[in-house]
Amino acid sequence: MKVFNTVKDLQHHLGSIKASPKGFVPTMGALHKGHFSLIEKSLLECPLTTVSIFVNPTQFNDKNDLERYPRTPQKDLSLLSEILRTDDAVFIPPVEEVYPAGLKIENYDFGKLDKVMEGIYRPGHFNGVAQVVSRLFDIVKPDRAYFGQKDFQQLVIVRELVRKKGLPVKIIGCPIVREPDGLAMSSRNILLEPSLREKAGIIFKTLSDASEMLKDSDIPEIKEFVASTINSTPGFKLEYFEIVDENELQPVSRKNSMLEDKKYFGCIAVWAGKIRLIDNIEFRHPYSKKVH
Repeated sequence: MKVFNTVKDLQHHLGSIKASPKGFVPTMGALHKGHFSLIEKSLLECPLTTVSIFVNPTQFNDKNDLERYPRTPQKDLSLLSEILRTDDAVFIPPVEEVYPAGLKIENYDFGKLDKVMEGIYRPGHFNGVAQVVSRLFDIVKPDRAYFGQKDFQQLVIVRELVRKKGLPVKIIGCPIVREPDGLAMSSRNILLEPSLREKAGIIFKTLSDASEMLKDSDIPEIKEFVASTINSTPGFKLEYFEIVDENELQPVSRKNSMLEDKKYFGCIAVWAGKIRLIDNIEFRHPYSKKVH
């Protein structure tokens, strides 16, 4: 693999290799098996893959969260060196390479997509995500880009960004990779206090139980169950739980409004002590209203 810190050197390398399609996996580092599942898919599908490691400051609405976000660049490079091929690239830029002086930084409005869930509790977050993704796409010019479904709302918004800007890149969503107890893999997991990490499987278990409840219960009862289960677990606090459709991300309040030709996901954000965790699973409704 080749490691680059500047846009100029990365682009020179990528431009010198005639390979198609070119794959791209943007990350913020502190790599885990979830990231590697994305990278492995890119390696399988693309003769040339670029992995970026960049903790993007514009998507953090909490300065403390930005400061404590885990950074393990040497470990990341060591792990990447074991799977990346000779010409594959790793891009680890400083902030001034991604956002050089004089760069016009666009502000984005995604309508309803960024006004729910994460958009409510992390104002400005998706604008920052769109800024860095757009900038990285401009730098790397990939044919395919790989994103994890753990950040479900982000995945939907990145697809909308590509549509709005008419970018020639295919966005590929990859399944959530979980720990043995069901906890969705996340770079933030290493920040969890051991006593809370032991109990963190409650998030996935609660989502799974809630999805089963759809057979016999309506959404208000399910939401009450999720809130009471999470909030009664010491050290855990529910921030939100919503059941949304896969395209417009609009929360549904009654299951008779769920349509047969749509997929729905239960999305959750939970505070485990001082660490915020998100997760989602598909909610399959067996008796959904038919579309005529």
